[in-house]
Amino acid sequence: MIERYTHPEMGHIWTLENEFRTMLQVEILACEAMNKLGIVPDDALKDIQTKADFRIERIKEIEAVTNHDIIAFLTNVAEYVGDASKYIHKGLTSSDVKDTALGVMMKQSADLLLSHLEKFHAVLKRRAAEHKHTIMIGRTHGIHAEPMTFGLKFALWMDETERNIERLKQARDFIAVGKLSGAVGTYSNIDPFIEEYVCEKLGIKAARLATQVIQRDRHADFLTTLAIIGSSLDKMATEIRNLQRTDIREAEEYFAPGQKGSSAMPHKRNPITCEKISGMARLLRGYAVAALEDVVLWHERDISHSSVERVILPDATIALDHMLRKFTGIVDKLLVYPEAMMANLNKTGGLIFSQNLLIALVSKGVLREDAYKWVQRNAMARWLEGADFKTNVEMDADIQKYLSKEEIEACFDPKPMLRHVDLIMSRFGL
Repeated sequence: MIERYTHPEMGHIWTLENEFRTMLQVEILACEAMNKLGIVPDDALKDIQTKADFRIERIKEIEAVTNHDIIAFLTNVAEYVGDASKYIHKGLTSSDVKDTALGVMMKQSADLLLSHLEKFHAVLKRRAAEHKHTIMIGRTHGIHAEPMTFGLKFALWMDETERNIERLKQARDFIAVGKLSGAVGTYSNIDPFIEEYVCEKLGIKAARLATQVIQRDRHADFLTTLAIIGSSLDKMATEIRNLQRTDIREAEEYFAPGQKGSSAMPHKRNPITCEKISGMARLLRGYAVAALEDVVLWHERDISHSSVERVILPDATIALDHMLRKFTGIVDKLLVYPEAMMANLNKTGGLIFSQNLLIALVSKGVLREDAYKWVQRNAMARWLEGADFKTNVEMDADIQKYLSKEEIEACFDPKPMLRHVDLIMSRFGL
């Protein structure tokens, strides 16, 4: 991922230094396990534990000759360890070390993303409580529908975020696995105890069965989960972008002192961060597709997944890390305009209360088809001719037979329509 979007905390996880350091930890732990089995002598283990190291530039020098990064890594480690290095990597294959280290790194990245999601959830909960009774128009198909509250919108996002937290926890469990079971997963030259020991020390689980590699459905699940979370943020960001439109302007991104919206138009206040969220969500969906393609490997394994994962795993986790950090800030400081919400709610001259009228007429014994026709003809007069909906309804001879002026007036009150908001919000502890 480019530097612009890379936060040091997440970026460090995917550095070559951390990757090789994690692989070295796998190798040392495997030697510890072999020591317990009597395979590695005490003095050799001590040398391995105290001397094992590497240098990135030296690994690159060796790889230029071997064209194999793991062999280059092992060769460099052996240069530090000396004679005891003959016990390092004994009975292992490259993917034993690479995939196990990858499981640790993915778990580290998932833990960091989960911490961001928890913070985002807390902000959503606070904003939902703050705007629990802030009335606004609800929209369906982009058209004014019926009143709702802005707090309900935040609560809806909070609910989805809770699902995303659960999804990511499950995905973390799927990818937090390791394997040290040899060339085709049969433990042909390594004791299964070594795998159990290493994975337990690393805080991950041992795969019940692997080929030469851990199966890539796990990685695909992780990447598709990140894509879902990104799409949730995209949905929320798109809503804010719509609410910030000049003709709506019910909410907008915080615009900092000194910030500029356009190089040409000094008046502009653009939702640039929300637009970035939407754009980066497209990347995550693309990475998910690539991860799904990686599920299919030839026989026990091939290496077609490796080049893909070197790009999509760092990029996807770094991208979502950036998105969560930025969008949490957007929601935290989101500017909200209740007056504009009320003005927009009243913009259609009461059309949004048409269902109230329909139900009131049906409750008086009018056939639903007739009631619908009477209300709709007055609504269409408002849409097409600009006639006052409420006045026309009050003067409609058919409606007058069933509803008094007071009963019609009651149909235009938004408060009864929001009487269950407290009940809904109580489901979220609000």
